[in-house]
Amino acid sequence: MRMYELAGKEIININDGARLGVVGETDLAIDVESGEIQSIILPRKGNMLNFWAEKQELVIPWDAVKKIGLEVIIVTLDQATPKMGRYLV
Repeated sequence: MRMYELAGKEIININDGARLGVVGETDLAIDVESGEIQSIILPRKGNMLNFWAEKQELVIPWDAVKKIGLEVIIVTLDQATPKMGRYLV
């Protein structure tokens, strides 16, 4: 599969049916040695009140990806303990 084929696909968590984001609004962590995708990084959208505050991201390990369909990517992610990272604007 090529990178452009992932663009526009919606990411759905099979555990709770949550819509997590769309590829294209995300980043991919790629191993430079092997070229394999390590994780999908989704920015968490905030509201205008915390526009200047630290933003968070949701990191989905590539092994959590269970199926890539024509329109969606199905992942299994336990929302009770998501791996969150922080980055500054």
